[in-house]
Parts: sequence; structure tokens; C-alpha cells
Amino acid sequence: MIPADPFSVAFSSFTLISLAELGDKSQLVCMTLAARHRHWPVILGAVSAFIILNTLAVLFGAGVASWVPERVTAGVVALLFGVFGVLALRAKDAAAEDSVAERPGHGIFFTTLTLIFVAEFGDKTQIAVAGLAGSMASVPVWIGATSALALVSILGVWAGRTLLQRLPIAWLHRLGGGIFLLFALLAAWRALSLD
Repeated sequence: MIPADPFSVAFSSFTLISLAELGDKSQLVCMTLAARHRHWPVILGAVSAFIILNTLAVLFGAGVASWVPERVTAGVVALLFGVFGVLALRAKDAAAEDSVAERPGHGIFFTTLTLIFVAEFGDKTQIAVAGLAGSMASVPVWIGATSALALVSILGVWAGRTLLQRLPIAWLHRLGGGIFLLFALLAAWRALSLD
């Protein structure tokens, strides 16, 4: 496991996950639902879904790291982050093509929680959280990632449309891709430097 102070781990997780999630489908879900419903149930549903998803990811990542050699874990993390970085750099603005279907007969909190959970389960950010938890301290990773996803959800609800109209999503994808590639290089260096 990479030794680092908890604040640095939380900040790194926050930065990586927030940049990776800006303009992603969970933010689109929040923007769409908040346009037609009260804001607080949407925010609480999204944050609840991310708490559950990040808890699962951290438990999985820390569990795998406890029985897989650190060199292998770091190598897999480097490979995954490299792939995510390249995919983010090549991403096109698909937000206009996505649509959000509500679940009729359910409250907006439950609808938001379900939509976010289904959309994000196994997504790149959940895999990234698992990878980070496998190579760094789990609790700061969870705090940083959950804070990032909560912030992105709130941005989607309160100011997402305005922000995303002024700042091209392609730039956000490039920035996120660059951060993923940086983390991939750091994980690869860690894998190669272990005895």
C-alpha cells in the first residue's frame, strides 16, 4: 500500500473522481430530475447511491489488495487508469444522446437512488475507487471519492446546465483523462519499484 498522509489521499481521490465524473451520466440524471422535481430529494438520492457504491468499491479494492501481491495490484491499477485516461481523452460529447427514464410510482428520492445506482454500478469511477482503495488508505479514499461525487451531483442539480454550457465537456474529459494517465504512471512506477 502506498504510504501517504490521509489528507493527500482524500484530496487525490477527490480530484481524480470529480474530474472523471463531470459531464458523466450521473450528472445528467441529476440535471434532468432536478429540472422537474424538488432539489433535495434528488441530491439526497444521488448522495445515498454514491455512499453505497463507494462503500462497495472500497471494500472490494481493500479486500483484493489484502490477498493479491502489491506489485500485481499496482500493475492492474496502472493498466485500468491508463485505459480510463485514453478513453476519457477520446470521449465525445454524448450527453445530448443520453436520456433519463424515471421509474413511475416511486418517490423522487428512490427514483434518483435507483437510477444512479444502476447507471454507476461497475462504472469507471467505481472501478477507480476500488483501484485507489487497493493501493492507498481505504477511509480517505472513500471520503475523497464520496465527497467528489456528492459535489458533482450538487453541481448537476444547482448549476450543471449553466456550467456545462460555458465550459465544453470535451475539455473536462481531456483534463480527467490527463489525471487518469498521471495516476496510471504513478501506479506503474509503484509496481516497477516494488521488490
